[in-house]
Amino acid sequence: MRLFNFIQCNFLKNSLKFFCIFNLFSFIGANAANIQESQWEQGQTLLTFFEKNKIPLRVYYDLPQEDKELADEIISGSTFYTLYEDSTLLQALIPINENSQLHIFKQGDSYGMRAIPVSYFTEERTIALSVENSLYNDITKLTGDKFLANDFIQAYKGSVNFRREVRKNDKLAIIYERKYRLGKNFGSPNIKASILNVGNRNQYVVRHEDGQFYDLKGNNLSKYLLTVPLNYKRISSHFSMGRKHPILGYKRPHLGTDYAAPRHTPIRAAGQGKVIFAGTKGGYGKTVIIQHENGYKTLYAHMQKIDSKIRVGVQVAQGKQIGTVGSTGLSTGPHLHFGLYKNGNAVNPVKHLKIAHAKLQGKEKEGFLANAKAYQKALNTALAQGIENQTPFKKMQNGYIVYLNTENENLN
Repeated sequence: MRLFNFIQCNFLKNSLKFFCIFNLFSFIGANAANIQESQWEQGQTLLTFFEKNKIPLRVYYDLPQEDKELADEIISGSTFYTLYEDSTLLQALIPINENSQLHIFKQGDSYGMRAIPVSYFTEERTIALSVENSLYNDITKLTGDKFLANDFIQAYKGSVNFRREVRKNDKLAIIYERKYRLGKNFGSPNIKASILNVGNRNQYVVRHEDGQFYDLKGNNLSKYLLTVPLNYKRISSHFSMGRKHPILGYKRPHLGTDYAAPRHTPIRAAGQGKVIFAGTKGGYGKTVIIQHENGYKTLYAHMQKIDSKIRVGVQVAQGKQIGTVGSTGLSTGPHLHFGLYKNGNAVNPVKHLKIAHAKLQGKEKEGFLANAKAYQKALNTALAQGIENQTPFKKMQNGYIVYLNTENENLN
């Protein structure tokens, strides 16, 4: 008998904790197993993965409806891990978002699958630099994080003219959280606050609990708002990173919001964007996916009908009808499964759609202003004097001025 156990391990490197997924295994027996790291290919599905690894397709068809739906959340290009003995797949870990992954495992002569958490750790970082080339290129070159650079630019898009106002030697500082997995950036960064010094004036942005950026007075800086895509009767199933299944007994994520509505209810684009998918998508049935600004993407599933003009490559305006409510795919009744993604990661649609107000009010504003004041002080310190113990900035090559609040400057 041989035992294969996924073990989370921790180890220290330059005062940073790194987490490995399953590079420790317990074996009883002499044969060694082969661990592989791969990229999920464009167009690959869980069914084709099963076929490739000679897993009986009935394993997929026998899965609960919710697990089949999760299989359609696998992101092309994401890194997944497999464990083989000879040519037999023993286990696989396939991410479906930043917090959850599908665990496929061999049980005797059969296989099982369930959703389990992803192991990672989060660290707050602060960077400061002077502009040498461009904001995007400089931030990306310093951090190796294109998502951080893109989010920073989007935060200032409504208040700064980058071409006319930003000049060489202008300075910026960013306080942000980053997830790490296996010693690498994982998922999307979360900018908590930042400052951009242009034309001898400081422009601050602070992220509020609703995920939007505001100035120090509580004014919403976002010029791009997503709207609810239909008139619905009720929310039949909320977004969740881990709902405990009443029968199976383990937690399973639900990466979208289900809006119950009569069949043939019009579905409209939540925002302006480009159609990147229109067709049948596994358990989601008839589905449309739209790419928007600011790294957002929306998914509309179980549709009864997709409008004849909605096809890949078409630009749609916010509010444009793209189809109607139905119950196609794995669905127990007419509803719209609405998925919202930020930089490829599923986020709570309801939370991100509650951004209609342009200015904070009352107690919400009071709390925000107190938080913003603390961030303003920290950013001023980072920009003018250094970050830790008033240490001056550390000059680096290529004109960068940077001091990281970590002992290791080379996290990537």
